[in-house]
Amino acid sequence: MMKKISTDKAPSAIGPYSQAILCGGMLYTSGQIGINPESGNIEGKDITEQTEQVMKNLEAVLKEAGAGFENAVKTTCFLADINDFAAFNEVYGRYFTSKPARSCVAVKSLPKNALVEVEVIAAL
Repeated sequence: MMKKISTDKAPSAIGPYSQAILCGGMLYTSGQIGINPESGNIEGKDITEQTEQVMKNLEAVLKEAGAGFENAVKTTCFLADINDFAAFNEVYGRYFTSKPARSCVAVKSLPKNALVEVEVIAAL
């Protein structure tokens, strides 16, 4: 059975998708970018500020599903500029202390010209 997860403490979906889906004890989040859910705007101009907001958004979605960063099994991270990797990694490492499996790639562009997007697969 699948259950849609939704919280107003993270940005609402900007397309035809859910913030996350819980299925068979696994949570699959959609990618989160650095949108502040209150203002609807990208939070911060640099990779560090945007990554902090991404983590707040992911935390809200995980919490709504009854999980936390420690439940993460795998993350997929997208950077608009691979030169931001070190700064991104510094923030990321403060949240994902359990060190889940991870892929991190540079992409040509992200929605709303974001600098970073992260999605999570978590076990509940």
